[in-house]
Amino acid sequence: MNNTDARRWQAVLFDLDGTLVDSAPDLAGAGNELRERRQLPPLPLDTYRPLTGTGARGMLGVALQVRPEHPDFEALKDEYLDAYAARLTQATGLFSGISELLATLEQRGLPWGIVTNKHSRFAEPLVEALGLASRSAVLICGDTAARAKPHPDPLLEACRRLNLDPGHCAYVGDDLRDIQAGQAAAMSTIAVEWGYLGDGEPVHRWGADHRISFPAELLKLPGLA
Repeated sequence: MNNTDARRWQAVLFDLDGTLVDSAPDLAGAGNELRERRQLPPLPLDTYRPLTGTGARGMLGVALQVRPEHPDFEALKDEYLDAYAARLTQATGLFSGISELLATLEQRGLPWGIVTNKHSRFAEPLVEALGLASRSAVLICGDTAARAKPHPDPLLEACRRLNLDPGHCAYVGDDLRDIQAGQAAAMSTIAVEWGYLGDGEPVHRWGADHRISFPAELLKLPGLA
């Protein structure tokens, strides 16, 4: 257990996709839109879901079996991102229990924020559409800091804006990169088991300080209980 867990947390920071919001239906929908344009049948959501957290790279790998080294990758990535932007909030919503969790944190007077690798082009309108923009104490996007997660830069920038010591904060995420970034920033780290989780090491091997299976469990952790 991280020794910061002996302290009360002064803020809780969350990843966005796969942690607060389920954006897989729209991200997968954009992939299937590209397939439809090429007269290919749609793929089931479950095919896309594990790699949703990897963004356009992962979605193109699933949808069209195209990797970053492919000569057409950049053009296809632009096409994919445009398709996603057009359907950003069509089927995306908060995971069950998240609304209640955030409301409880607010009732306790505890600031919460969002640190995501999603670029501001997508993250800002999505957060606004979900009614989180005015409530979140800070929003750090994938293009805010010099380096994205797993580097600690975005988390450290969030703490700088909040005027808080990273050691007094917790980071909650559904990807190994989230835990690595939190550890590098000397934060308490919480892995959520309802997210996308990737296709690499299983969540219990990420080395997070805590794992939770549903949002309300966060409130029972030492830094908040």
